[in-house]
Amino acid sequence: MIKLEKKKMFDLVDKRVVVTGGASGIGKAISIQSAKNGGQVFIVDMDEKAGIQLMKEIKANSGNAQFIQCDITNEAEVENTFRQVGKTVDVLVNNAGIAHIGSLEATSNDDFQKIFDVNVKGAFNCMKESVKRMKAKGGTIINMSSVAATVGIADRFAYSMSKGAMYAMTMSVAKDYIKYGIRCNCISPGRVHTPFVDGFISKNYPGQEKEVFDKLSASQPIGRMGKPEEIAYLVLYLCSDEASFITGTNYPIDGGFVTLNN
Repeated sequence: MIKLEKKKMFDLVDKRVVVTGGASGIGKAISIQSAKNGGQVFIVDMDEKAGIQLMKEIKANSGNAQFIQCDITNEAEVENTFRQVGKTVDVLVNNAGIAHIGSLEATSNDDFQKIFDVNVKGAFNCMKESVKRMKAKGGTIINMSSVAATVGIADRFAYSMSKGAMYAMTMSVAKDYIKYGIRCNCISPGRVHTPFVDGFISKNYPGQEKEVFDKLSASQPIGRMGKPEEIAYLVLYLCSDEASFITGTNYPIDGGFVTLNN
C-alpha cells in the first residue's frame, strides 16, 4: 500500500542559508525563494540600503532574514560576517559577481585584478569560511558560474576567466569534501534580465537600448532572456534534500544557448 505523506518539497526549514550578492537581481530572487521555503536567510551584500529593504520585505511576509554588509574581497570582513552568521552554515550561495567587457588586449591589469578579486577570491573567501562550519554535519554550496565558462563569448576575456575559475573550484571542492557530506555544484546562466542588465545597456549603448536588448534576448535560442526567479528555482532545488544525490555538477540554464547555438 502506498503511503501518501504531505511534505513540502524543497523545504529549507531550520537551514541557515547565506546568499552573497543577495540584495538585488538573481541574488534577491534566491533570497526570497529561500525564505519562502523556510530558510533562515543571511543577505550578504555591499548595498546597505537594498539589503535592509529586502530584509524588511521578507520579514513583513513572515520570512526569516538578516542583512550583513560585507565586501567579500576582504578576508577579515568575510570572517566577521560568518561569525555573525554563527557556528553553523547549511547552504552557501556564491552569487556575488561583477561583469567586464573587453578582449585580452582591451583588459587592463587593474580590470583583470578587480574581476579576479570579486568573482574568484570573494567566492574562495566565502567557501573557506562555510566549509569550516559544514564539516561537522554536511552542507551545500552553490556557485554561480556562467555559460562563459564553457563557450567563447566575444569581448568577455576577464569575465570568462573568472567564471571558468568558479567552475573549476566547484569541481575541486566537490571532490575534496564529499567525505564530509558537503555537496558542491555550480549553475551557469545565460543572459538573465535584471536591473543590472538594463543599467549595463544604458551605460554602454545610449540611444540603442531597445535594439541591443532585443539582440541580446534573441541570442538565446528560446527567444528571450531568463528571469531571476527561474535561476532561483534551480538554486532552491539544488540546496534542498531532494537534490541529495547531486554533487560536482554544472547546470546550464540558458534557453539553449550552449547546445543549440553550435
